[in-house]
Amino acid sequence: MKTPVLFCLLLVITAHAAEPAPTTEKFKLGAWEDEIGYRQAVKVGHTLYISGTVGAGEMPAAIRSAYSGLEKTLQHFGLTFRNVVKENIYTTKLDALKASLAMRRVYYGQDFPAATWVQVDRLYEPADVIEVELVAVFPD
Repeated sequence: MKTPVLFCLLLVITAHAAEPAPTTEKFKLGAWEDEIGYRQAVKVGHTLYISGTVGAGEMPAAIRSAYSGLEKTLQHFGLTFRNVVKENIYTTKLDALKASLAMRRVYYGQDFPAATWVQVDRLYEPADVIEVELVAVFPD
């Protein structure tokens, strides 16, 4: 009984080992990313992972700043917010974010991605009030 299971397991392992690794492309905004140890975006296969993009000040302006930066990264890869499938927002002011959520419609229209919004104590820079990271997929 154990031999067929072991044989099937070896077939699966062999099949996966023969698959080529997905291609990756990394995008950085500037040399300062090397100092921090981070990349603005990494494309793996048909998926684009965009690091947290921040905004400071009052929430409406912070949202505009963060989403404008995200839009530029998406455009670098020929994508738009319509390609976004997952959004994570970290904020130091969740109630202010909730009061300004309509601003996201400027970027998404009515086609929203899966989303998670979390209040945190502090972001990387103390002045930042929002950090948004995205996952987008390339069309087939």
